[in-house]
Amino acid sequence: MSILAKVDPRGPAEWDKDEIKKENKEIIKRIAELQKVLYAEDKRSILIVLQGVDAAGKDGTVRTIFSRVNPLGCRVYAFKKPTEEEFAHDFLWRVHKVVPPKGMIHIFNRSHYEDILVPKVMKTLPNDKIEERYEQINQFEALLTSAGTKIIKCYLHISKEEQLERLTERVENPQKHWKHNDGDWSSRKMWNDYMSVYETIFKRCNDVPWHIIPADRNWVKINHISKLLLNTLEEMNLQWPKLESQKFSKKPVQKS
Repeated sequence: MSILAKVDPRGPAEWDKDEIKKENKEIIKRIAELQKVLYAEDKRSILIVLQGVDAAGKDGTVRTIFSRVNPLGCRVYAFKKPTEEEFAHDFLWRVHKVVPPKGMIHIFNRSHYEDILVPKVMKTLPNDKIEERYEQINQFEALLTSAGTKIIKCYLHISKEEQLERLTERVENPQKHWKHNDGDWSSRKMWNDYMSVYETIFKRCNDVPWHIIPADRNWVKINHISKLLLNTLEEMNLQWPKLESQKFSKKPVQKS
């Protein structure tokens, strides 16, 4: 059985929507509180990688989970077709230059994994070059980890039927016309090819583990990803920095 086949894209059937949405609000509030400490501490960072097919809900994930964080400590980067300048460098160049510095949370809406997915499916690179990239990505993520960056990799797992509904809504709903892209429909025709490459990525690039996120229902998706982020923040044992001023570092003398 494939890795994706083991996960129901709708998530746990027994979950109550109202209860989970209420829990989500509390988790998002707590994330915002801890993000302030991460930024102030200025010692470690977090990189969140969001992968998924078109209309999987990557934008909505960012918009919801990070709705309360301090914008000074958070950045979002979307990776599309490489520019001429990016093509002139190694494939990780455009990614490495925007990884999070200390104190920051960066979110990748698509990521370095596009540089395996697209050339593999579209056959724009020879197989030996693509094969090299699996281990190069492992080494890259190991480097970031050793430098103090916590990496959370999420694949937003929606069903083919749910994707069809969402893409159709982009055509029929005037308020969502701006999301429409003819290329999304072309990519949909190669669904099985993309899923096959993803399965290989999950196996070959799992030194930093992948999390398969049920994404057919947005509130389920938000619950899974926000909990991953909250757990990561809590496990970091973040501390407010101590006062560094020499002038005020000593306790004042108490008058009798």
